[in-house]
Amino acid sequence: MLDRIKACLPSLAPAEQRVAKLVLADPRVFALTPVSELADRAHVSKPTVVRFCRSVGYDGLSDFKLKLAGSVSEGVPFIHRSVDVDDKTSDIMVKVIDNTVAAFLKYRNDASAGAIDRAVDALVRAYKAGRRIEFFGVGNSGVVAQDAQHKFFRLGINGVAYSDGHMQVMSASLLQPGDCVLVISNSGRTRDLMDSCDIARKNGATTIVITASGSPLASAGHIHLAADHPEGYDRYSPMVSRLLHLMIIDILATCVALRIGGDKLQPLLREMKNNLRSKRYA
Repeated sequence: MLDRIKACLPSLAPAEQRVAKLVLADPRVFALTPVSELADRAHVSKPTVVRFCRSVGYDGLSDFKLKLAGSVSEGVPFIHRSVDVDDKTSDIMVKVIDNTVAAFLKYRNDASAGAIDRAVDALVRAYKAGRRIEFFGVGNSGVVAQDAQHKFFRLGINGVAYSDGHMQVMSASLLQPGDCVLVISNSGRTRDLMDSCDIARKNGATTIVITASGSPLASAGHIHLAADHPEGYDRYSPMVSRLLHLMIIDILATCVALRIGGDKLQPLLREMKNNLRSKRYA
């Protein structure tokens, strides 16, 4: 998070730069200080403090402070530890688990609640209008698309997951305004997914993309849910990005379930569970 602020520093307005330097000087104190005192220390107005938070990618001062506090708190460092060929099993266990936990904590501190809200709104609107909801992904991300279809299916939402590029293009060609498609990609540079996203958008469907910031796909969708985790393809490295994408799907599914309402969902889930009991040994 502090690295992001440093990177944004040159592009900020002079008054916002003073707020940024205040953050970088002592992040812990900034997270605990009232906005009026922060404004006085930076010699800016209170709205400028809020504008700074939004300029560096957060939803406001409360969102910024919450994630700043998490970013500077003691715990797992937000670094990727490469697995080496001569590592012992105990070393591999620690590295794989630490890398996964670090990726989750970093996402918690960096994620935009506003973007999640917009994605949930689009999915709920499509569901209530009886429109199509589809999930696109290829390779590793195709597995995540299948998981998304399964999670939303349990909520009574009839969605379809496609991992074949030709099927994605054909399906995107049939989408219409009111429909919603969720496109998942770690790199954000897969040609099939870019083509499908462009077609769906031209046809008026709402496009939600889960992918890396700064990638072509990130700017191709209506709503971008940033998932930034560098994958080390030249080393022995597990696909932490897949777990990160699965977690984002879990967040979306949970939010959608709460929007639909427990009165409607609870009886459905209860009946589903009862009907599945005969599939298990007592």
